[in-house]
Amino acid sequence: MKRRLTEYRFDGLIALLLFGVFAACVLAVLLTGADAYRRLTRRDGEAYNRRTYVQYMATRVRQAGGADRVSIEDFGGGDALVLADGKGCTTRVYFYDGYIMELYTEAGFSLEPEAGEKVMEAGGLEMSLEDGLLSVTCIDTGGKHSSLLLSLRGGEVLQ
Repeated sequence: MKRRLTEYRFDGLIALLLFGVFAACVLAVLLTGADAYRRLTRRDGEAYNRRTYVQYMATRVRQAGGADRVSIEDFGGGDALVLADGKGCTTRVYFYDGYIMELYTEAGFSLEPEAGEKVMEAGGLEMSLEDGLLSVTCIDTGGKHSSLLLSLRGGEVLQ
């Protein structure tokens, strides 16, 4: 009788050990999957932000309505994209204090860069305008660059 009781305990111990190994394997697979999902989500979010920067700039330029209403000027120690609306007002899009900012004012009215509205968090913004070709490079908070070339004559994006 003693021997049989020991066999049952040994069988129960083996079953419990197998269950523990199975539970540990399931947990390892779940943690690996959760980590992969987190990395993919972060990567997709960063890519979305980079596309959003560029598409925001392209949309703002297209809304200006023509090459004669788009210019770049120095504003607060950096470049600002200046978009005239044809009704005596201008919109400045610029980088300030970790954000892409937008400031809408009457033409000739001067405000400081901190007066603008925060559009989105960014790492930087570089712009140039030569021969009707606007070049915009947006830098995200992770330091990755996204560039846009926009022809002001036809509004075609040449990414």
